[in-house]
Amino acid sequence: MARDPVVAGIRVSHPERLIYSDLGVTKLDIVRYYDAVAAGMLPHVRGRPLTLLRCGGPIDPAADKGGCVMIRHGKAWGPAVLRRVRIRELRKTGEYLVADTAEALVGLAQMGIVEVHTWNSLAAEPYLHDRIVFDVDPGPAVRWPQVVAAAKLIRSMLAGLDLKSWVKTTGGKGLHVVAPVAPAPAATCLTFARAAARVLVEHDPRLYTTDVPKRGREQKILIDVLRNNRTNTSVAAYSLRARAAAPVSVPLDWAELTARLDPLRFDIRSVPERLRRGRDPWHAYWITRQRLPAT
Repeated sequence: MARDPVVAGIRVSHPERLIYSDLGVTKLDIVRYYDAVAAGMLPHVRGRPLTLLRCGGPIDPAADKGGCVMIRHGKAWGPAVLRRVRIRELRKTGEYLVADTAEALVGLAQMGIVEVHTWNSLAAEPYLHDRIVFDVDPGPAVRWPQVVAAAKLIRSMLAGLDLKSWVKTTGGKGLHVVAPVAPAPAATCLTFARAAARVLVEHDPRLYTTDVPKRGREQKILIDVLRNNRTNTSVAAYSLRARAAAPVSVPLDWAELTARLDPLRFDIRSVPERLRRGRDPWHAYWITRQRLPAT
């Protein structure tokens, strides 16, 4: 019997298990993907509590979350390379996993994790957020150039408040606009994001909305700011998505974000090569120091 393969020191069980049946991508392929992108992904996840999507079998594109299971609390499951933190919640104390190393990312994939989502805070100060996230989520009738224009409008609005921002794909047809900030209470960050979203809706109420229910907004763009709420998460940069064709959430340079860009071209096969050949489009994000405006 063949021995289980080892990647980054982690033994991979059931390496042949099919996960993306449309591509023939196996669990081992996913483990190798996270090993390949670890250097680029770690700055986005290191030190942050995680929420994880586990897929124990083939992803069903027609099902919610691909038919996979969302894991919020770490419990006692997972390789020892993953760090565990205990965070006081409203009614109890929860245990969360943190991935600080390449081995930890590979360990997540060995657990069957496909998607990695992060808090807006570090585990050391779980309710002080160090970024603001605007999720630009288009309805099915919205065209891609409108999504691009929305993200650039958010960037312009934030720049008017002396806040620099960066953009990434979501692994779908939306975008995330992210502004790093000096750590501030989660409630303060959410209040700011809500106020900014209201300005966008007032600018063009026919196109923009903050109403989350999908029904009735087929031709509108949801400016979703609830990811800034306490304990809510955003999909991590370089995370796979449990969707057909294995798309990936990828950081972009603003110059790349054009009406001609196909966000779904970033997938399990193309992204490792993109990382190998190019510099980090968010390189200035990590050295930017800015605060939320006082009002």
